[in-house]
Amino acid sequence: MSGARAPFGDPARVVPDSGVSSIVTGATSAAMAFLAVFALALSLSSGQLAQRWSDTLSQSATLRLSAPPSQIGAQTAAVLEILRTTPGVTSTRVMDIEEQRALLEPWFGPDLPLESLALPRMIEIIESPQGFDAAGLRLRLASEAPGAVLDDHTRWRRPLVQAADSLRLLAWASVVLIGGMMAAMITLAASASLASNAQVIRVLRLVGARDAFIARAFTRRFAIRAFVGAVAGTVLGIAAFALLPVAGDSGFLTGLGFAGLGWLTPLAIPPLAGAIAFLATRAAALRVLKREG
Repeated sequence: MSGARAPFGDPARVVPDSGVSSIVTGATSAAMAFLAVFALALSLSSGQLAQRWSDTLSQSATLRLSAPPSQIGAQTAAVLEILRTTPGVTSTRVMDIEEQRALLEPWFGPDLPLESLALPRMIEIIESPQGFDAAGLRLRLASEAPGAVLDDHTRWRRPLVQAADSLRLLAWASVVLIGGMMAAMITLAASASLASNAQVIRVLRLVGARDAFIARAFTRRFAIRAFVGAVAGTVLGIAAFALLPVAGDSGFLTGLGFAGLGWLTPLAIPPLAGAIAFLATRAAALRVLKREG
């Protein structure tokens, strides 16, 4: 191997440049890197977003109190006293009629006559980070205020966590799929380049070049092309993502995107693209050379 390197010089200069395969390799790497930026952003931020939603819901609860109009005041006072003496409850607040109107307006419109309706009394509960014993509180409420229903938002948190896990799994599966598609396209381009340079390969073999030397010539070229293309695609992906509304504080789904040192994560995409191109091209080159040898 070392003897073959001296007469031929740099392996990358031995094989003539193939314009079409080089363009395909660079364009494929750029496109896949561009998509990988978005898949990576989704995988990193989905868990953080769901955790923030879950934490927000876990710090609050809602109590709905239904009672006859003549008893609603007394039962509300009893419920507030129970909550005041419940460990883990930091504060409570009875929602007024205007707040209930705002909650119902999206479904019933702004002209709903709430004053003539027997609406339940809504009490917002803010809990400490340690939380409170929901089962014990329900038992106390059942004995002293039978019309009180406690909602600790557990049924809302669980779907959010499950959705975040599904999103994260889907994002990582997309990253793997993007890498696989990149490897497949580069393998096809490398095979086409090997086929178009069949005469050059035969000449190299006649003068004593080994298959490993020839494969290295193709491998180095395609790895560099893939790396350069991935750098361009990554830069474009980061720039495009930074301009999307989801990346700003006032955009929809605020929190989806890179944050802090997370913006450095896409910098791993070009080296990975180069490594994928190196492995895919080397495997394709050795396979084709062995078949034609």
